[in-house]
Amino acid sequence: MCVGIWKKFEKFTEKRGGNVVDLGIGIIIGTAFTVMVQSFVKDILTPPLGLILNGANLENYFIIIRPGRSGNDTYSTPEEAQADGAVTENVGAFLNTIINFFLVCFTLFWIFYLLNVIHEAKKKKDDTDPCPWCQELVPKDAVKCKYCTSIINEKIPPQYKRDGTGTLIDLE
Repeated sequence: MCVGIWKKFEKFTEKRGGNVVDLGIGIIIGTAFTVMVQSFVKDILTPPLGLILNGANLENYFIIIRPGRSGNDTYSTPEEAQADGAVTENVGAFLNTIINFFLVCFTLFWIFYLLNVIHEAKKKKDDTDPCPWCQELVPKDAVKCKYCTSIINEKIPPQYKRDGTGTLIDLE
């Protein structure tokens, strides 16, 4: 029985093993990336916003709906109020969650935007060849060079040869 299950598991990993490992690696890297982005938002971007909006930590902004056992109407933090038995509406924590969501979205947008710019620049460079006459980069399927206007798809005449710098030398 155990041997049969083990054989089925081996067959499963042979067929899907690469995908399972790739998925595991993706989840681990995704988790680490999530922690990094959340830390950037929480530790770098949110504190200045809290100072601008409330002058202190945004999470400490709350409304007392019903005072606690001591009858005190002033508490420093929502945790202090709740420890006294007060009922609070934690407006600051809710606003902080909303702000964190938008800051995470904004941060991810810029990360992927910059990666896309780098990818497009690399792709653009890969889709070009140097002009055989002036050495400027032109699209691979171009018929004429947009810089020197020479015809690109024709071969360089045999009477010309390149020196080490890319300059054409007339052999005749």
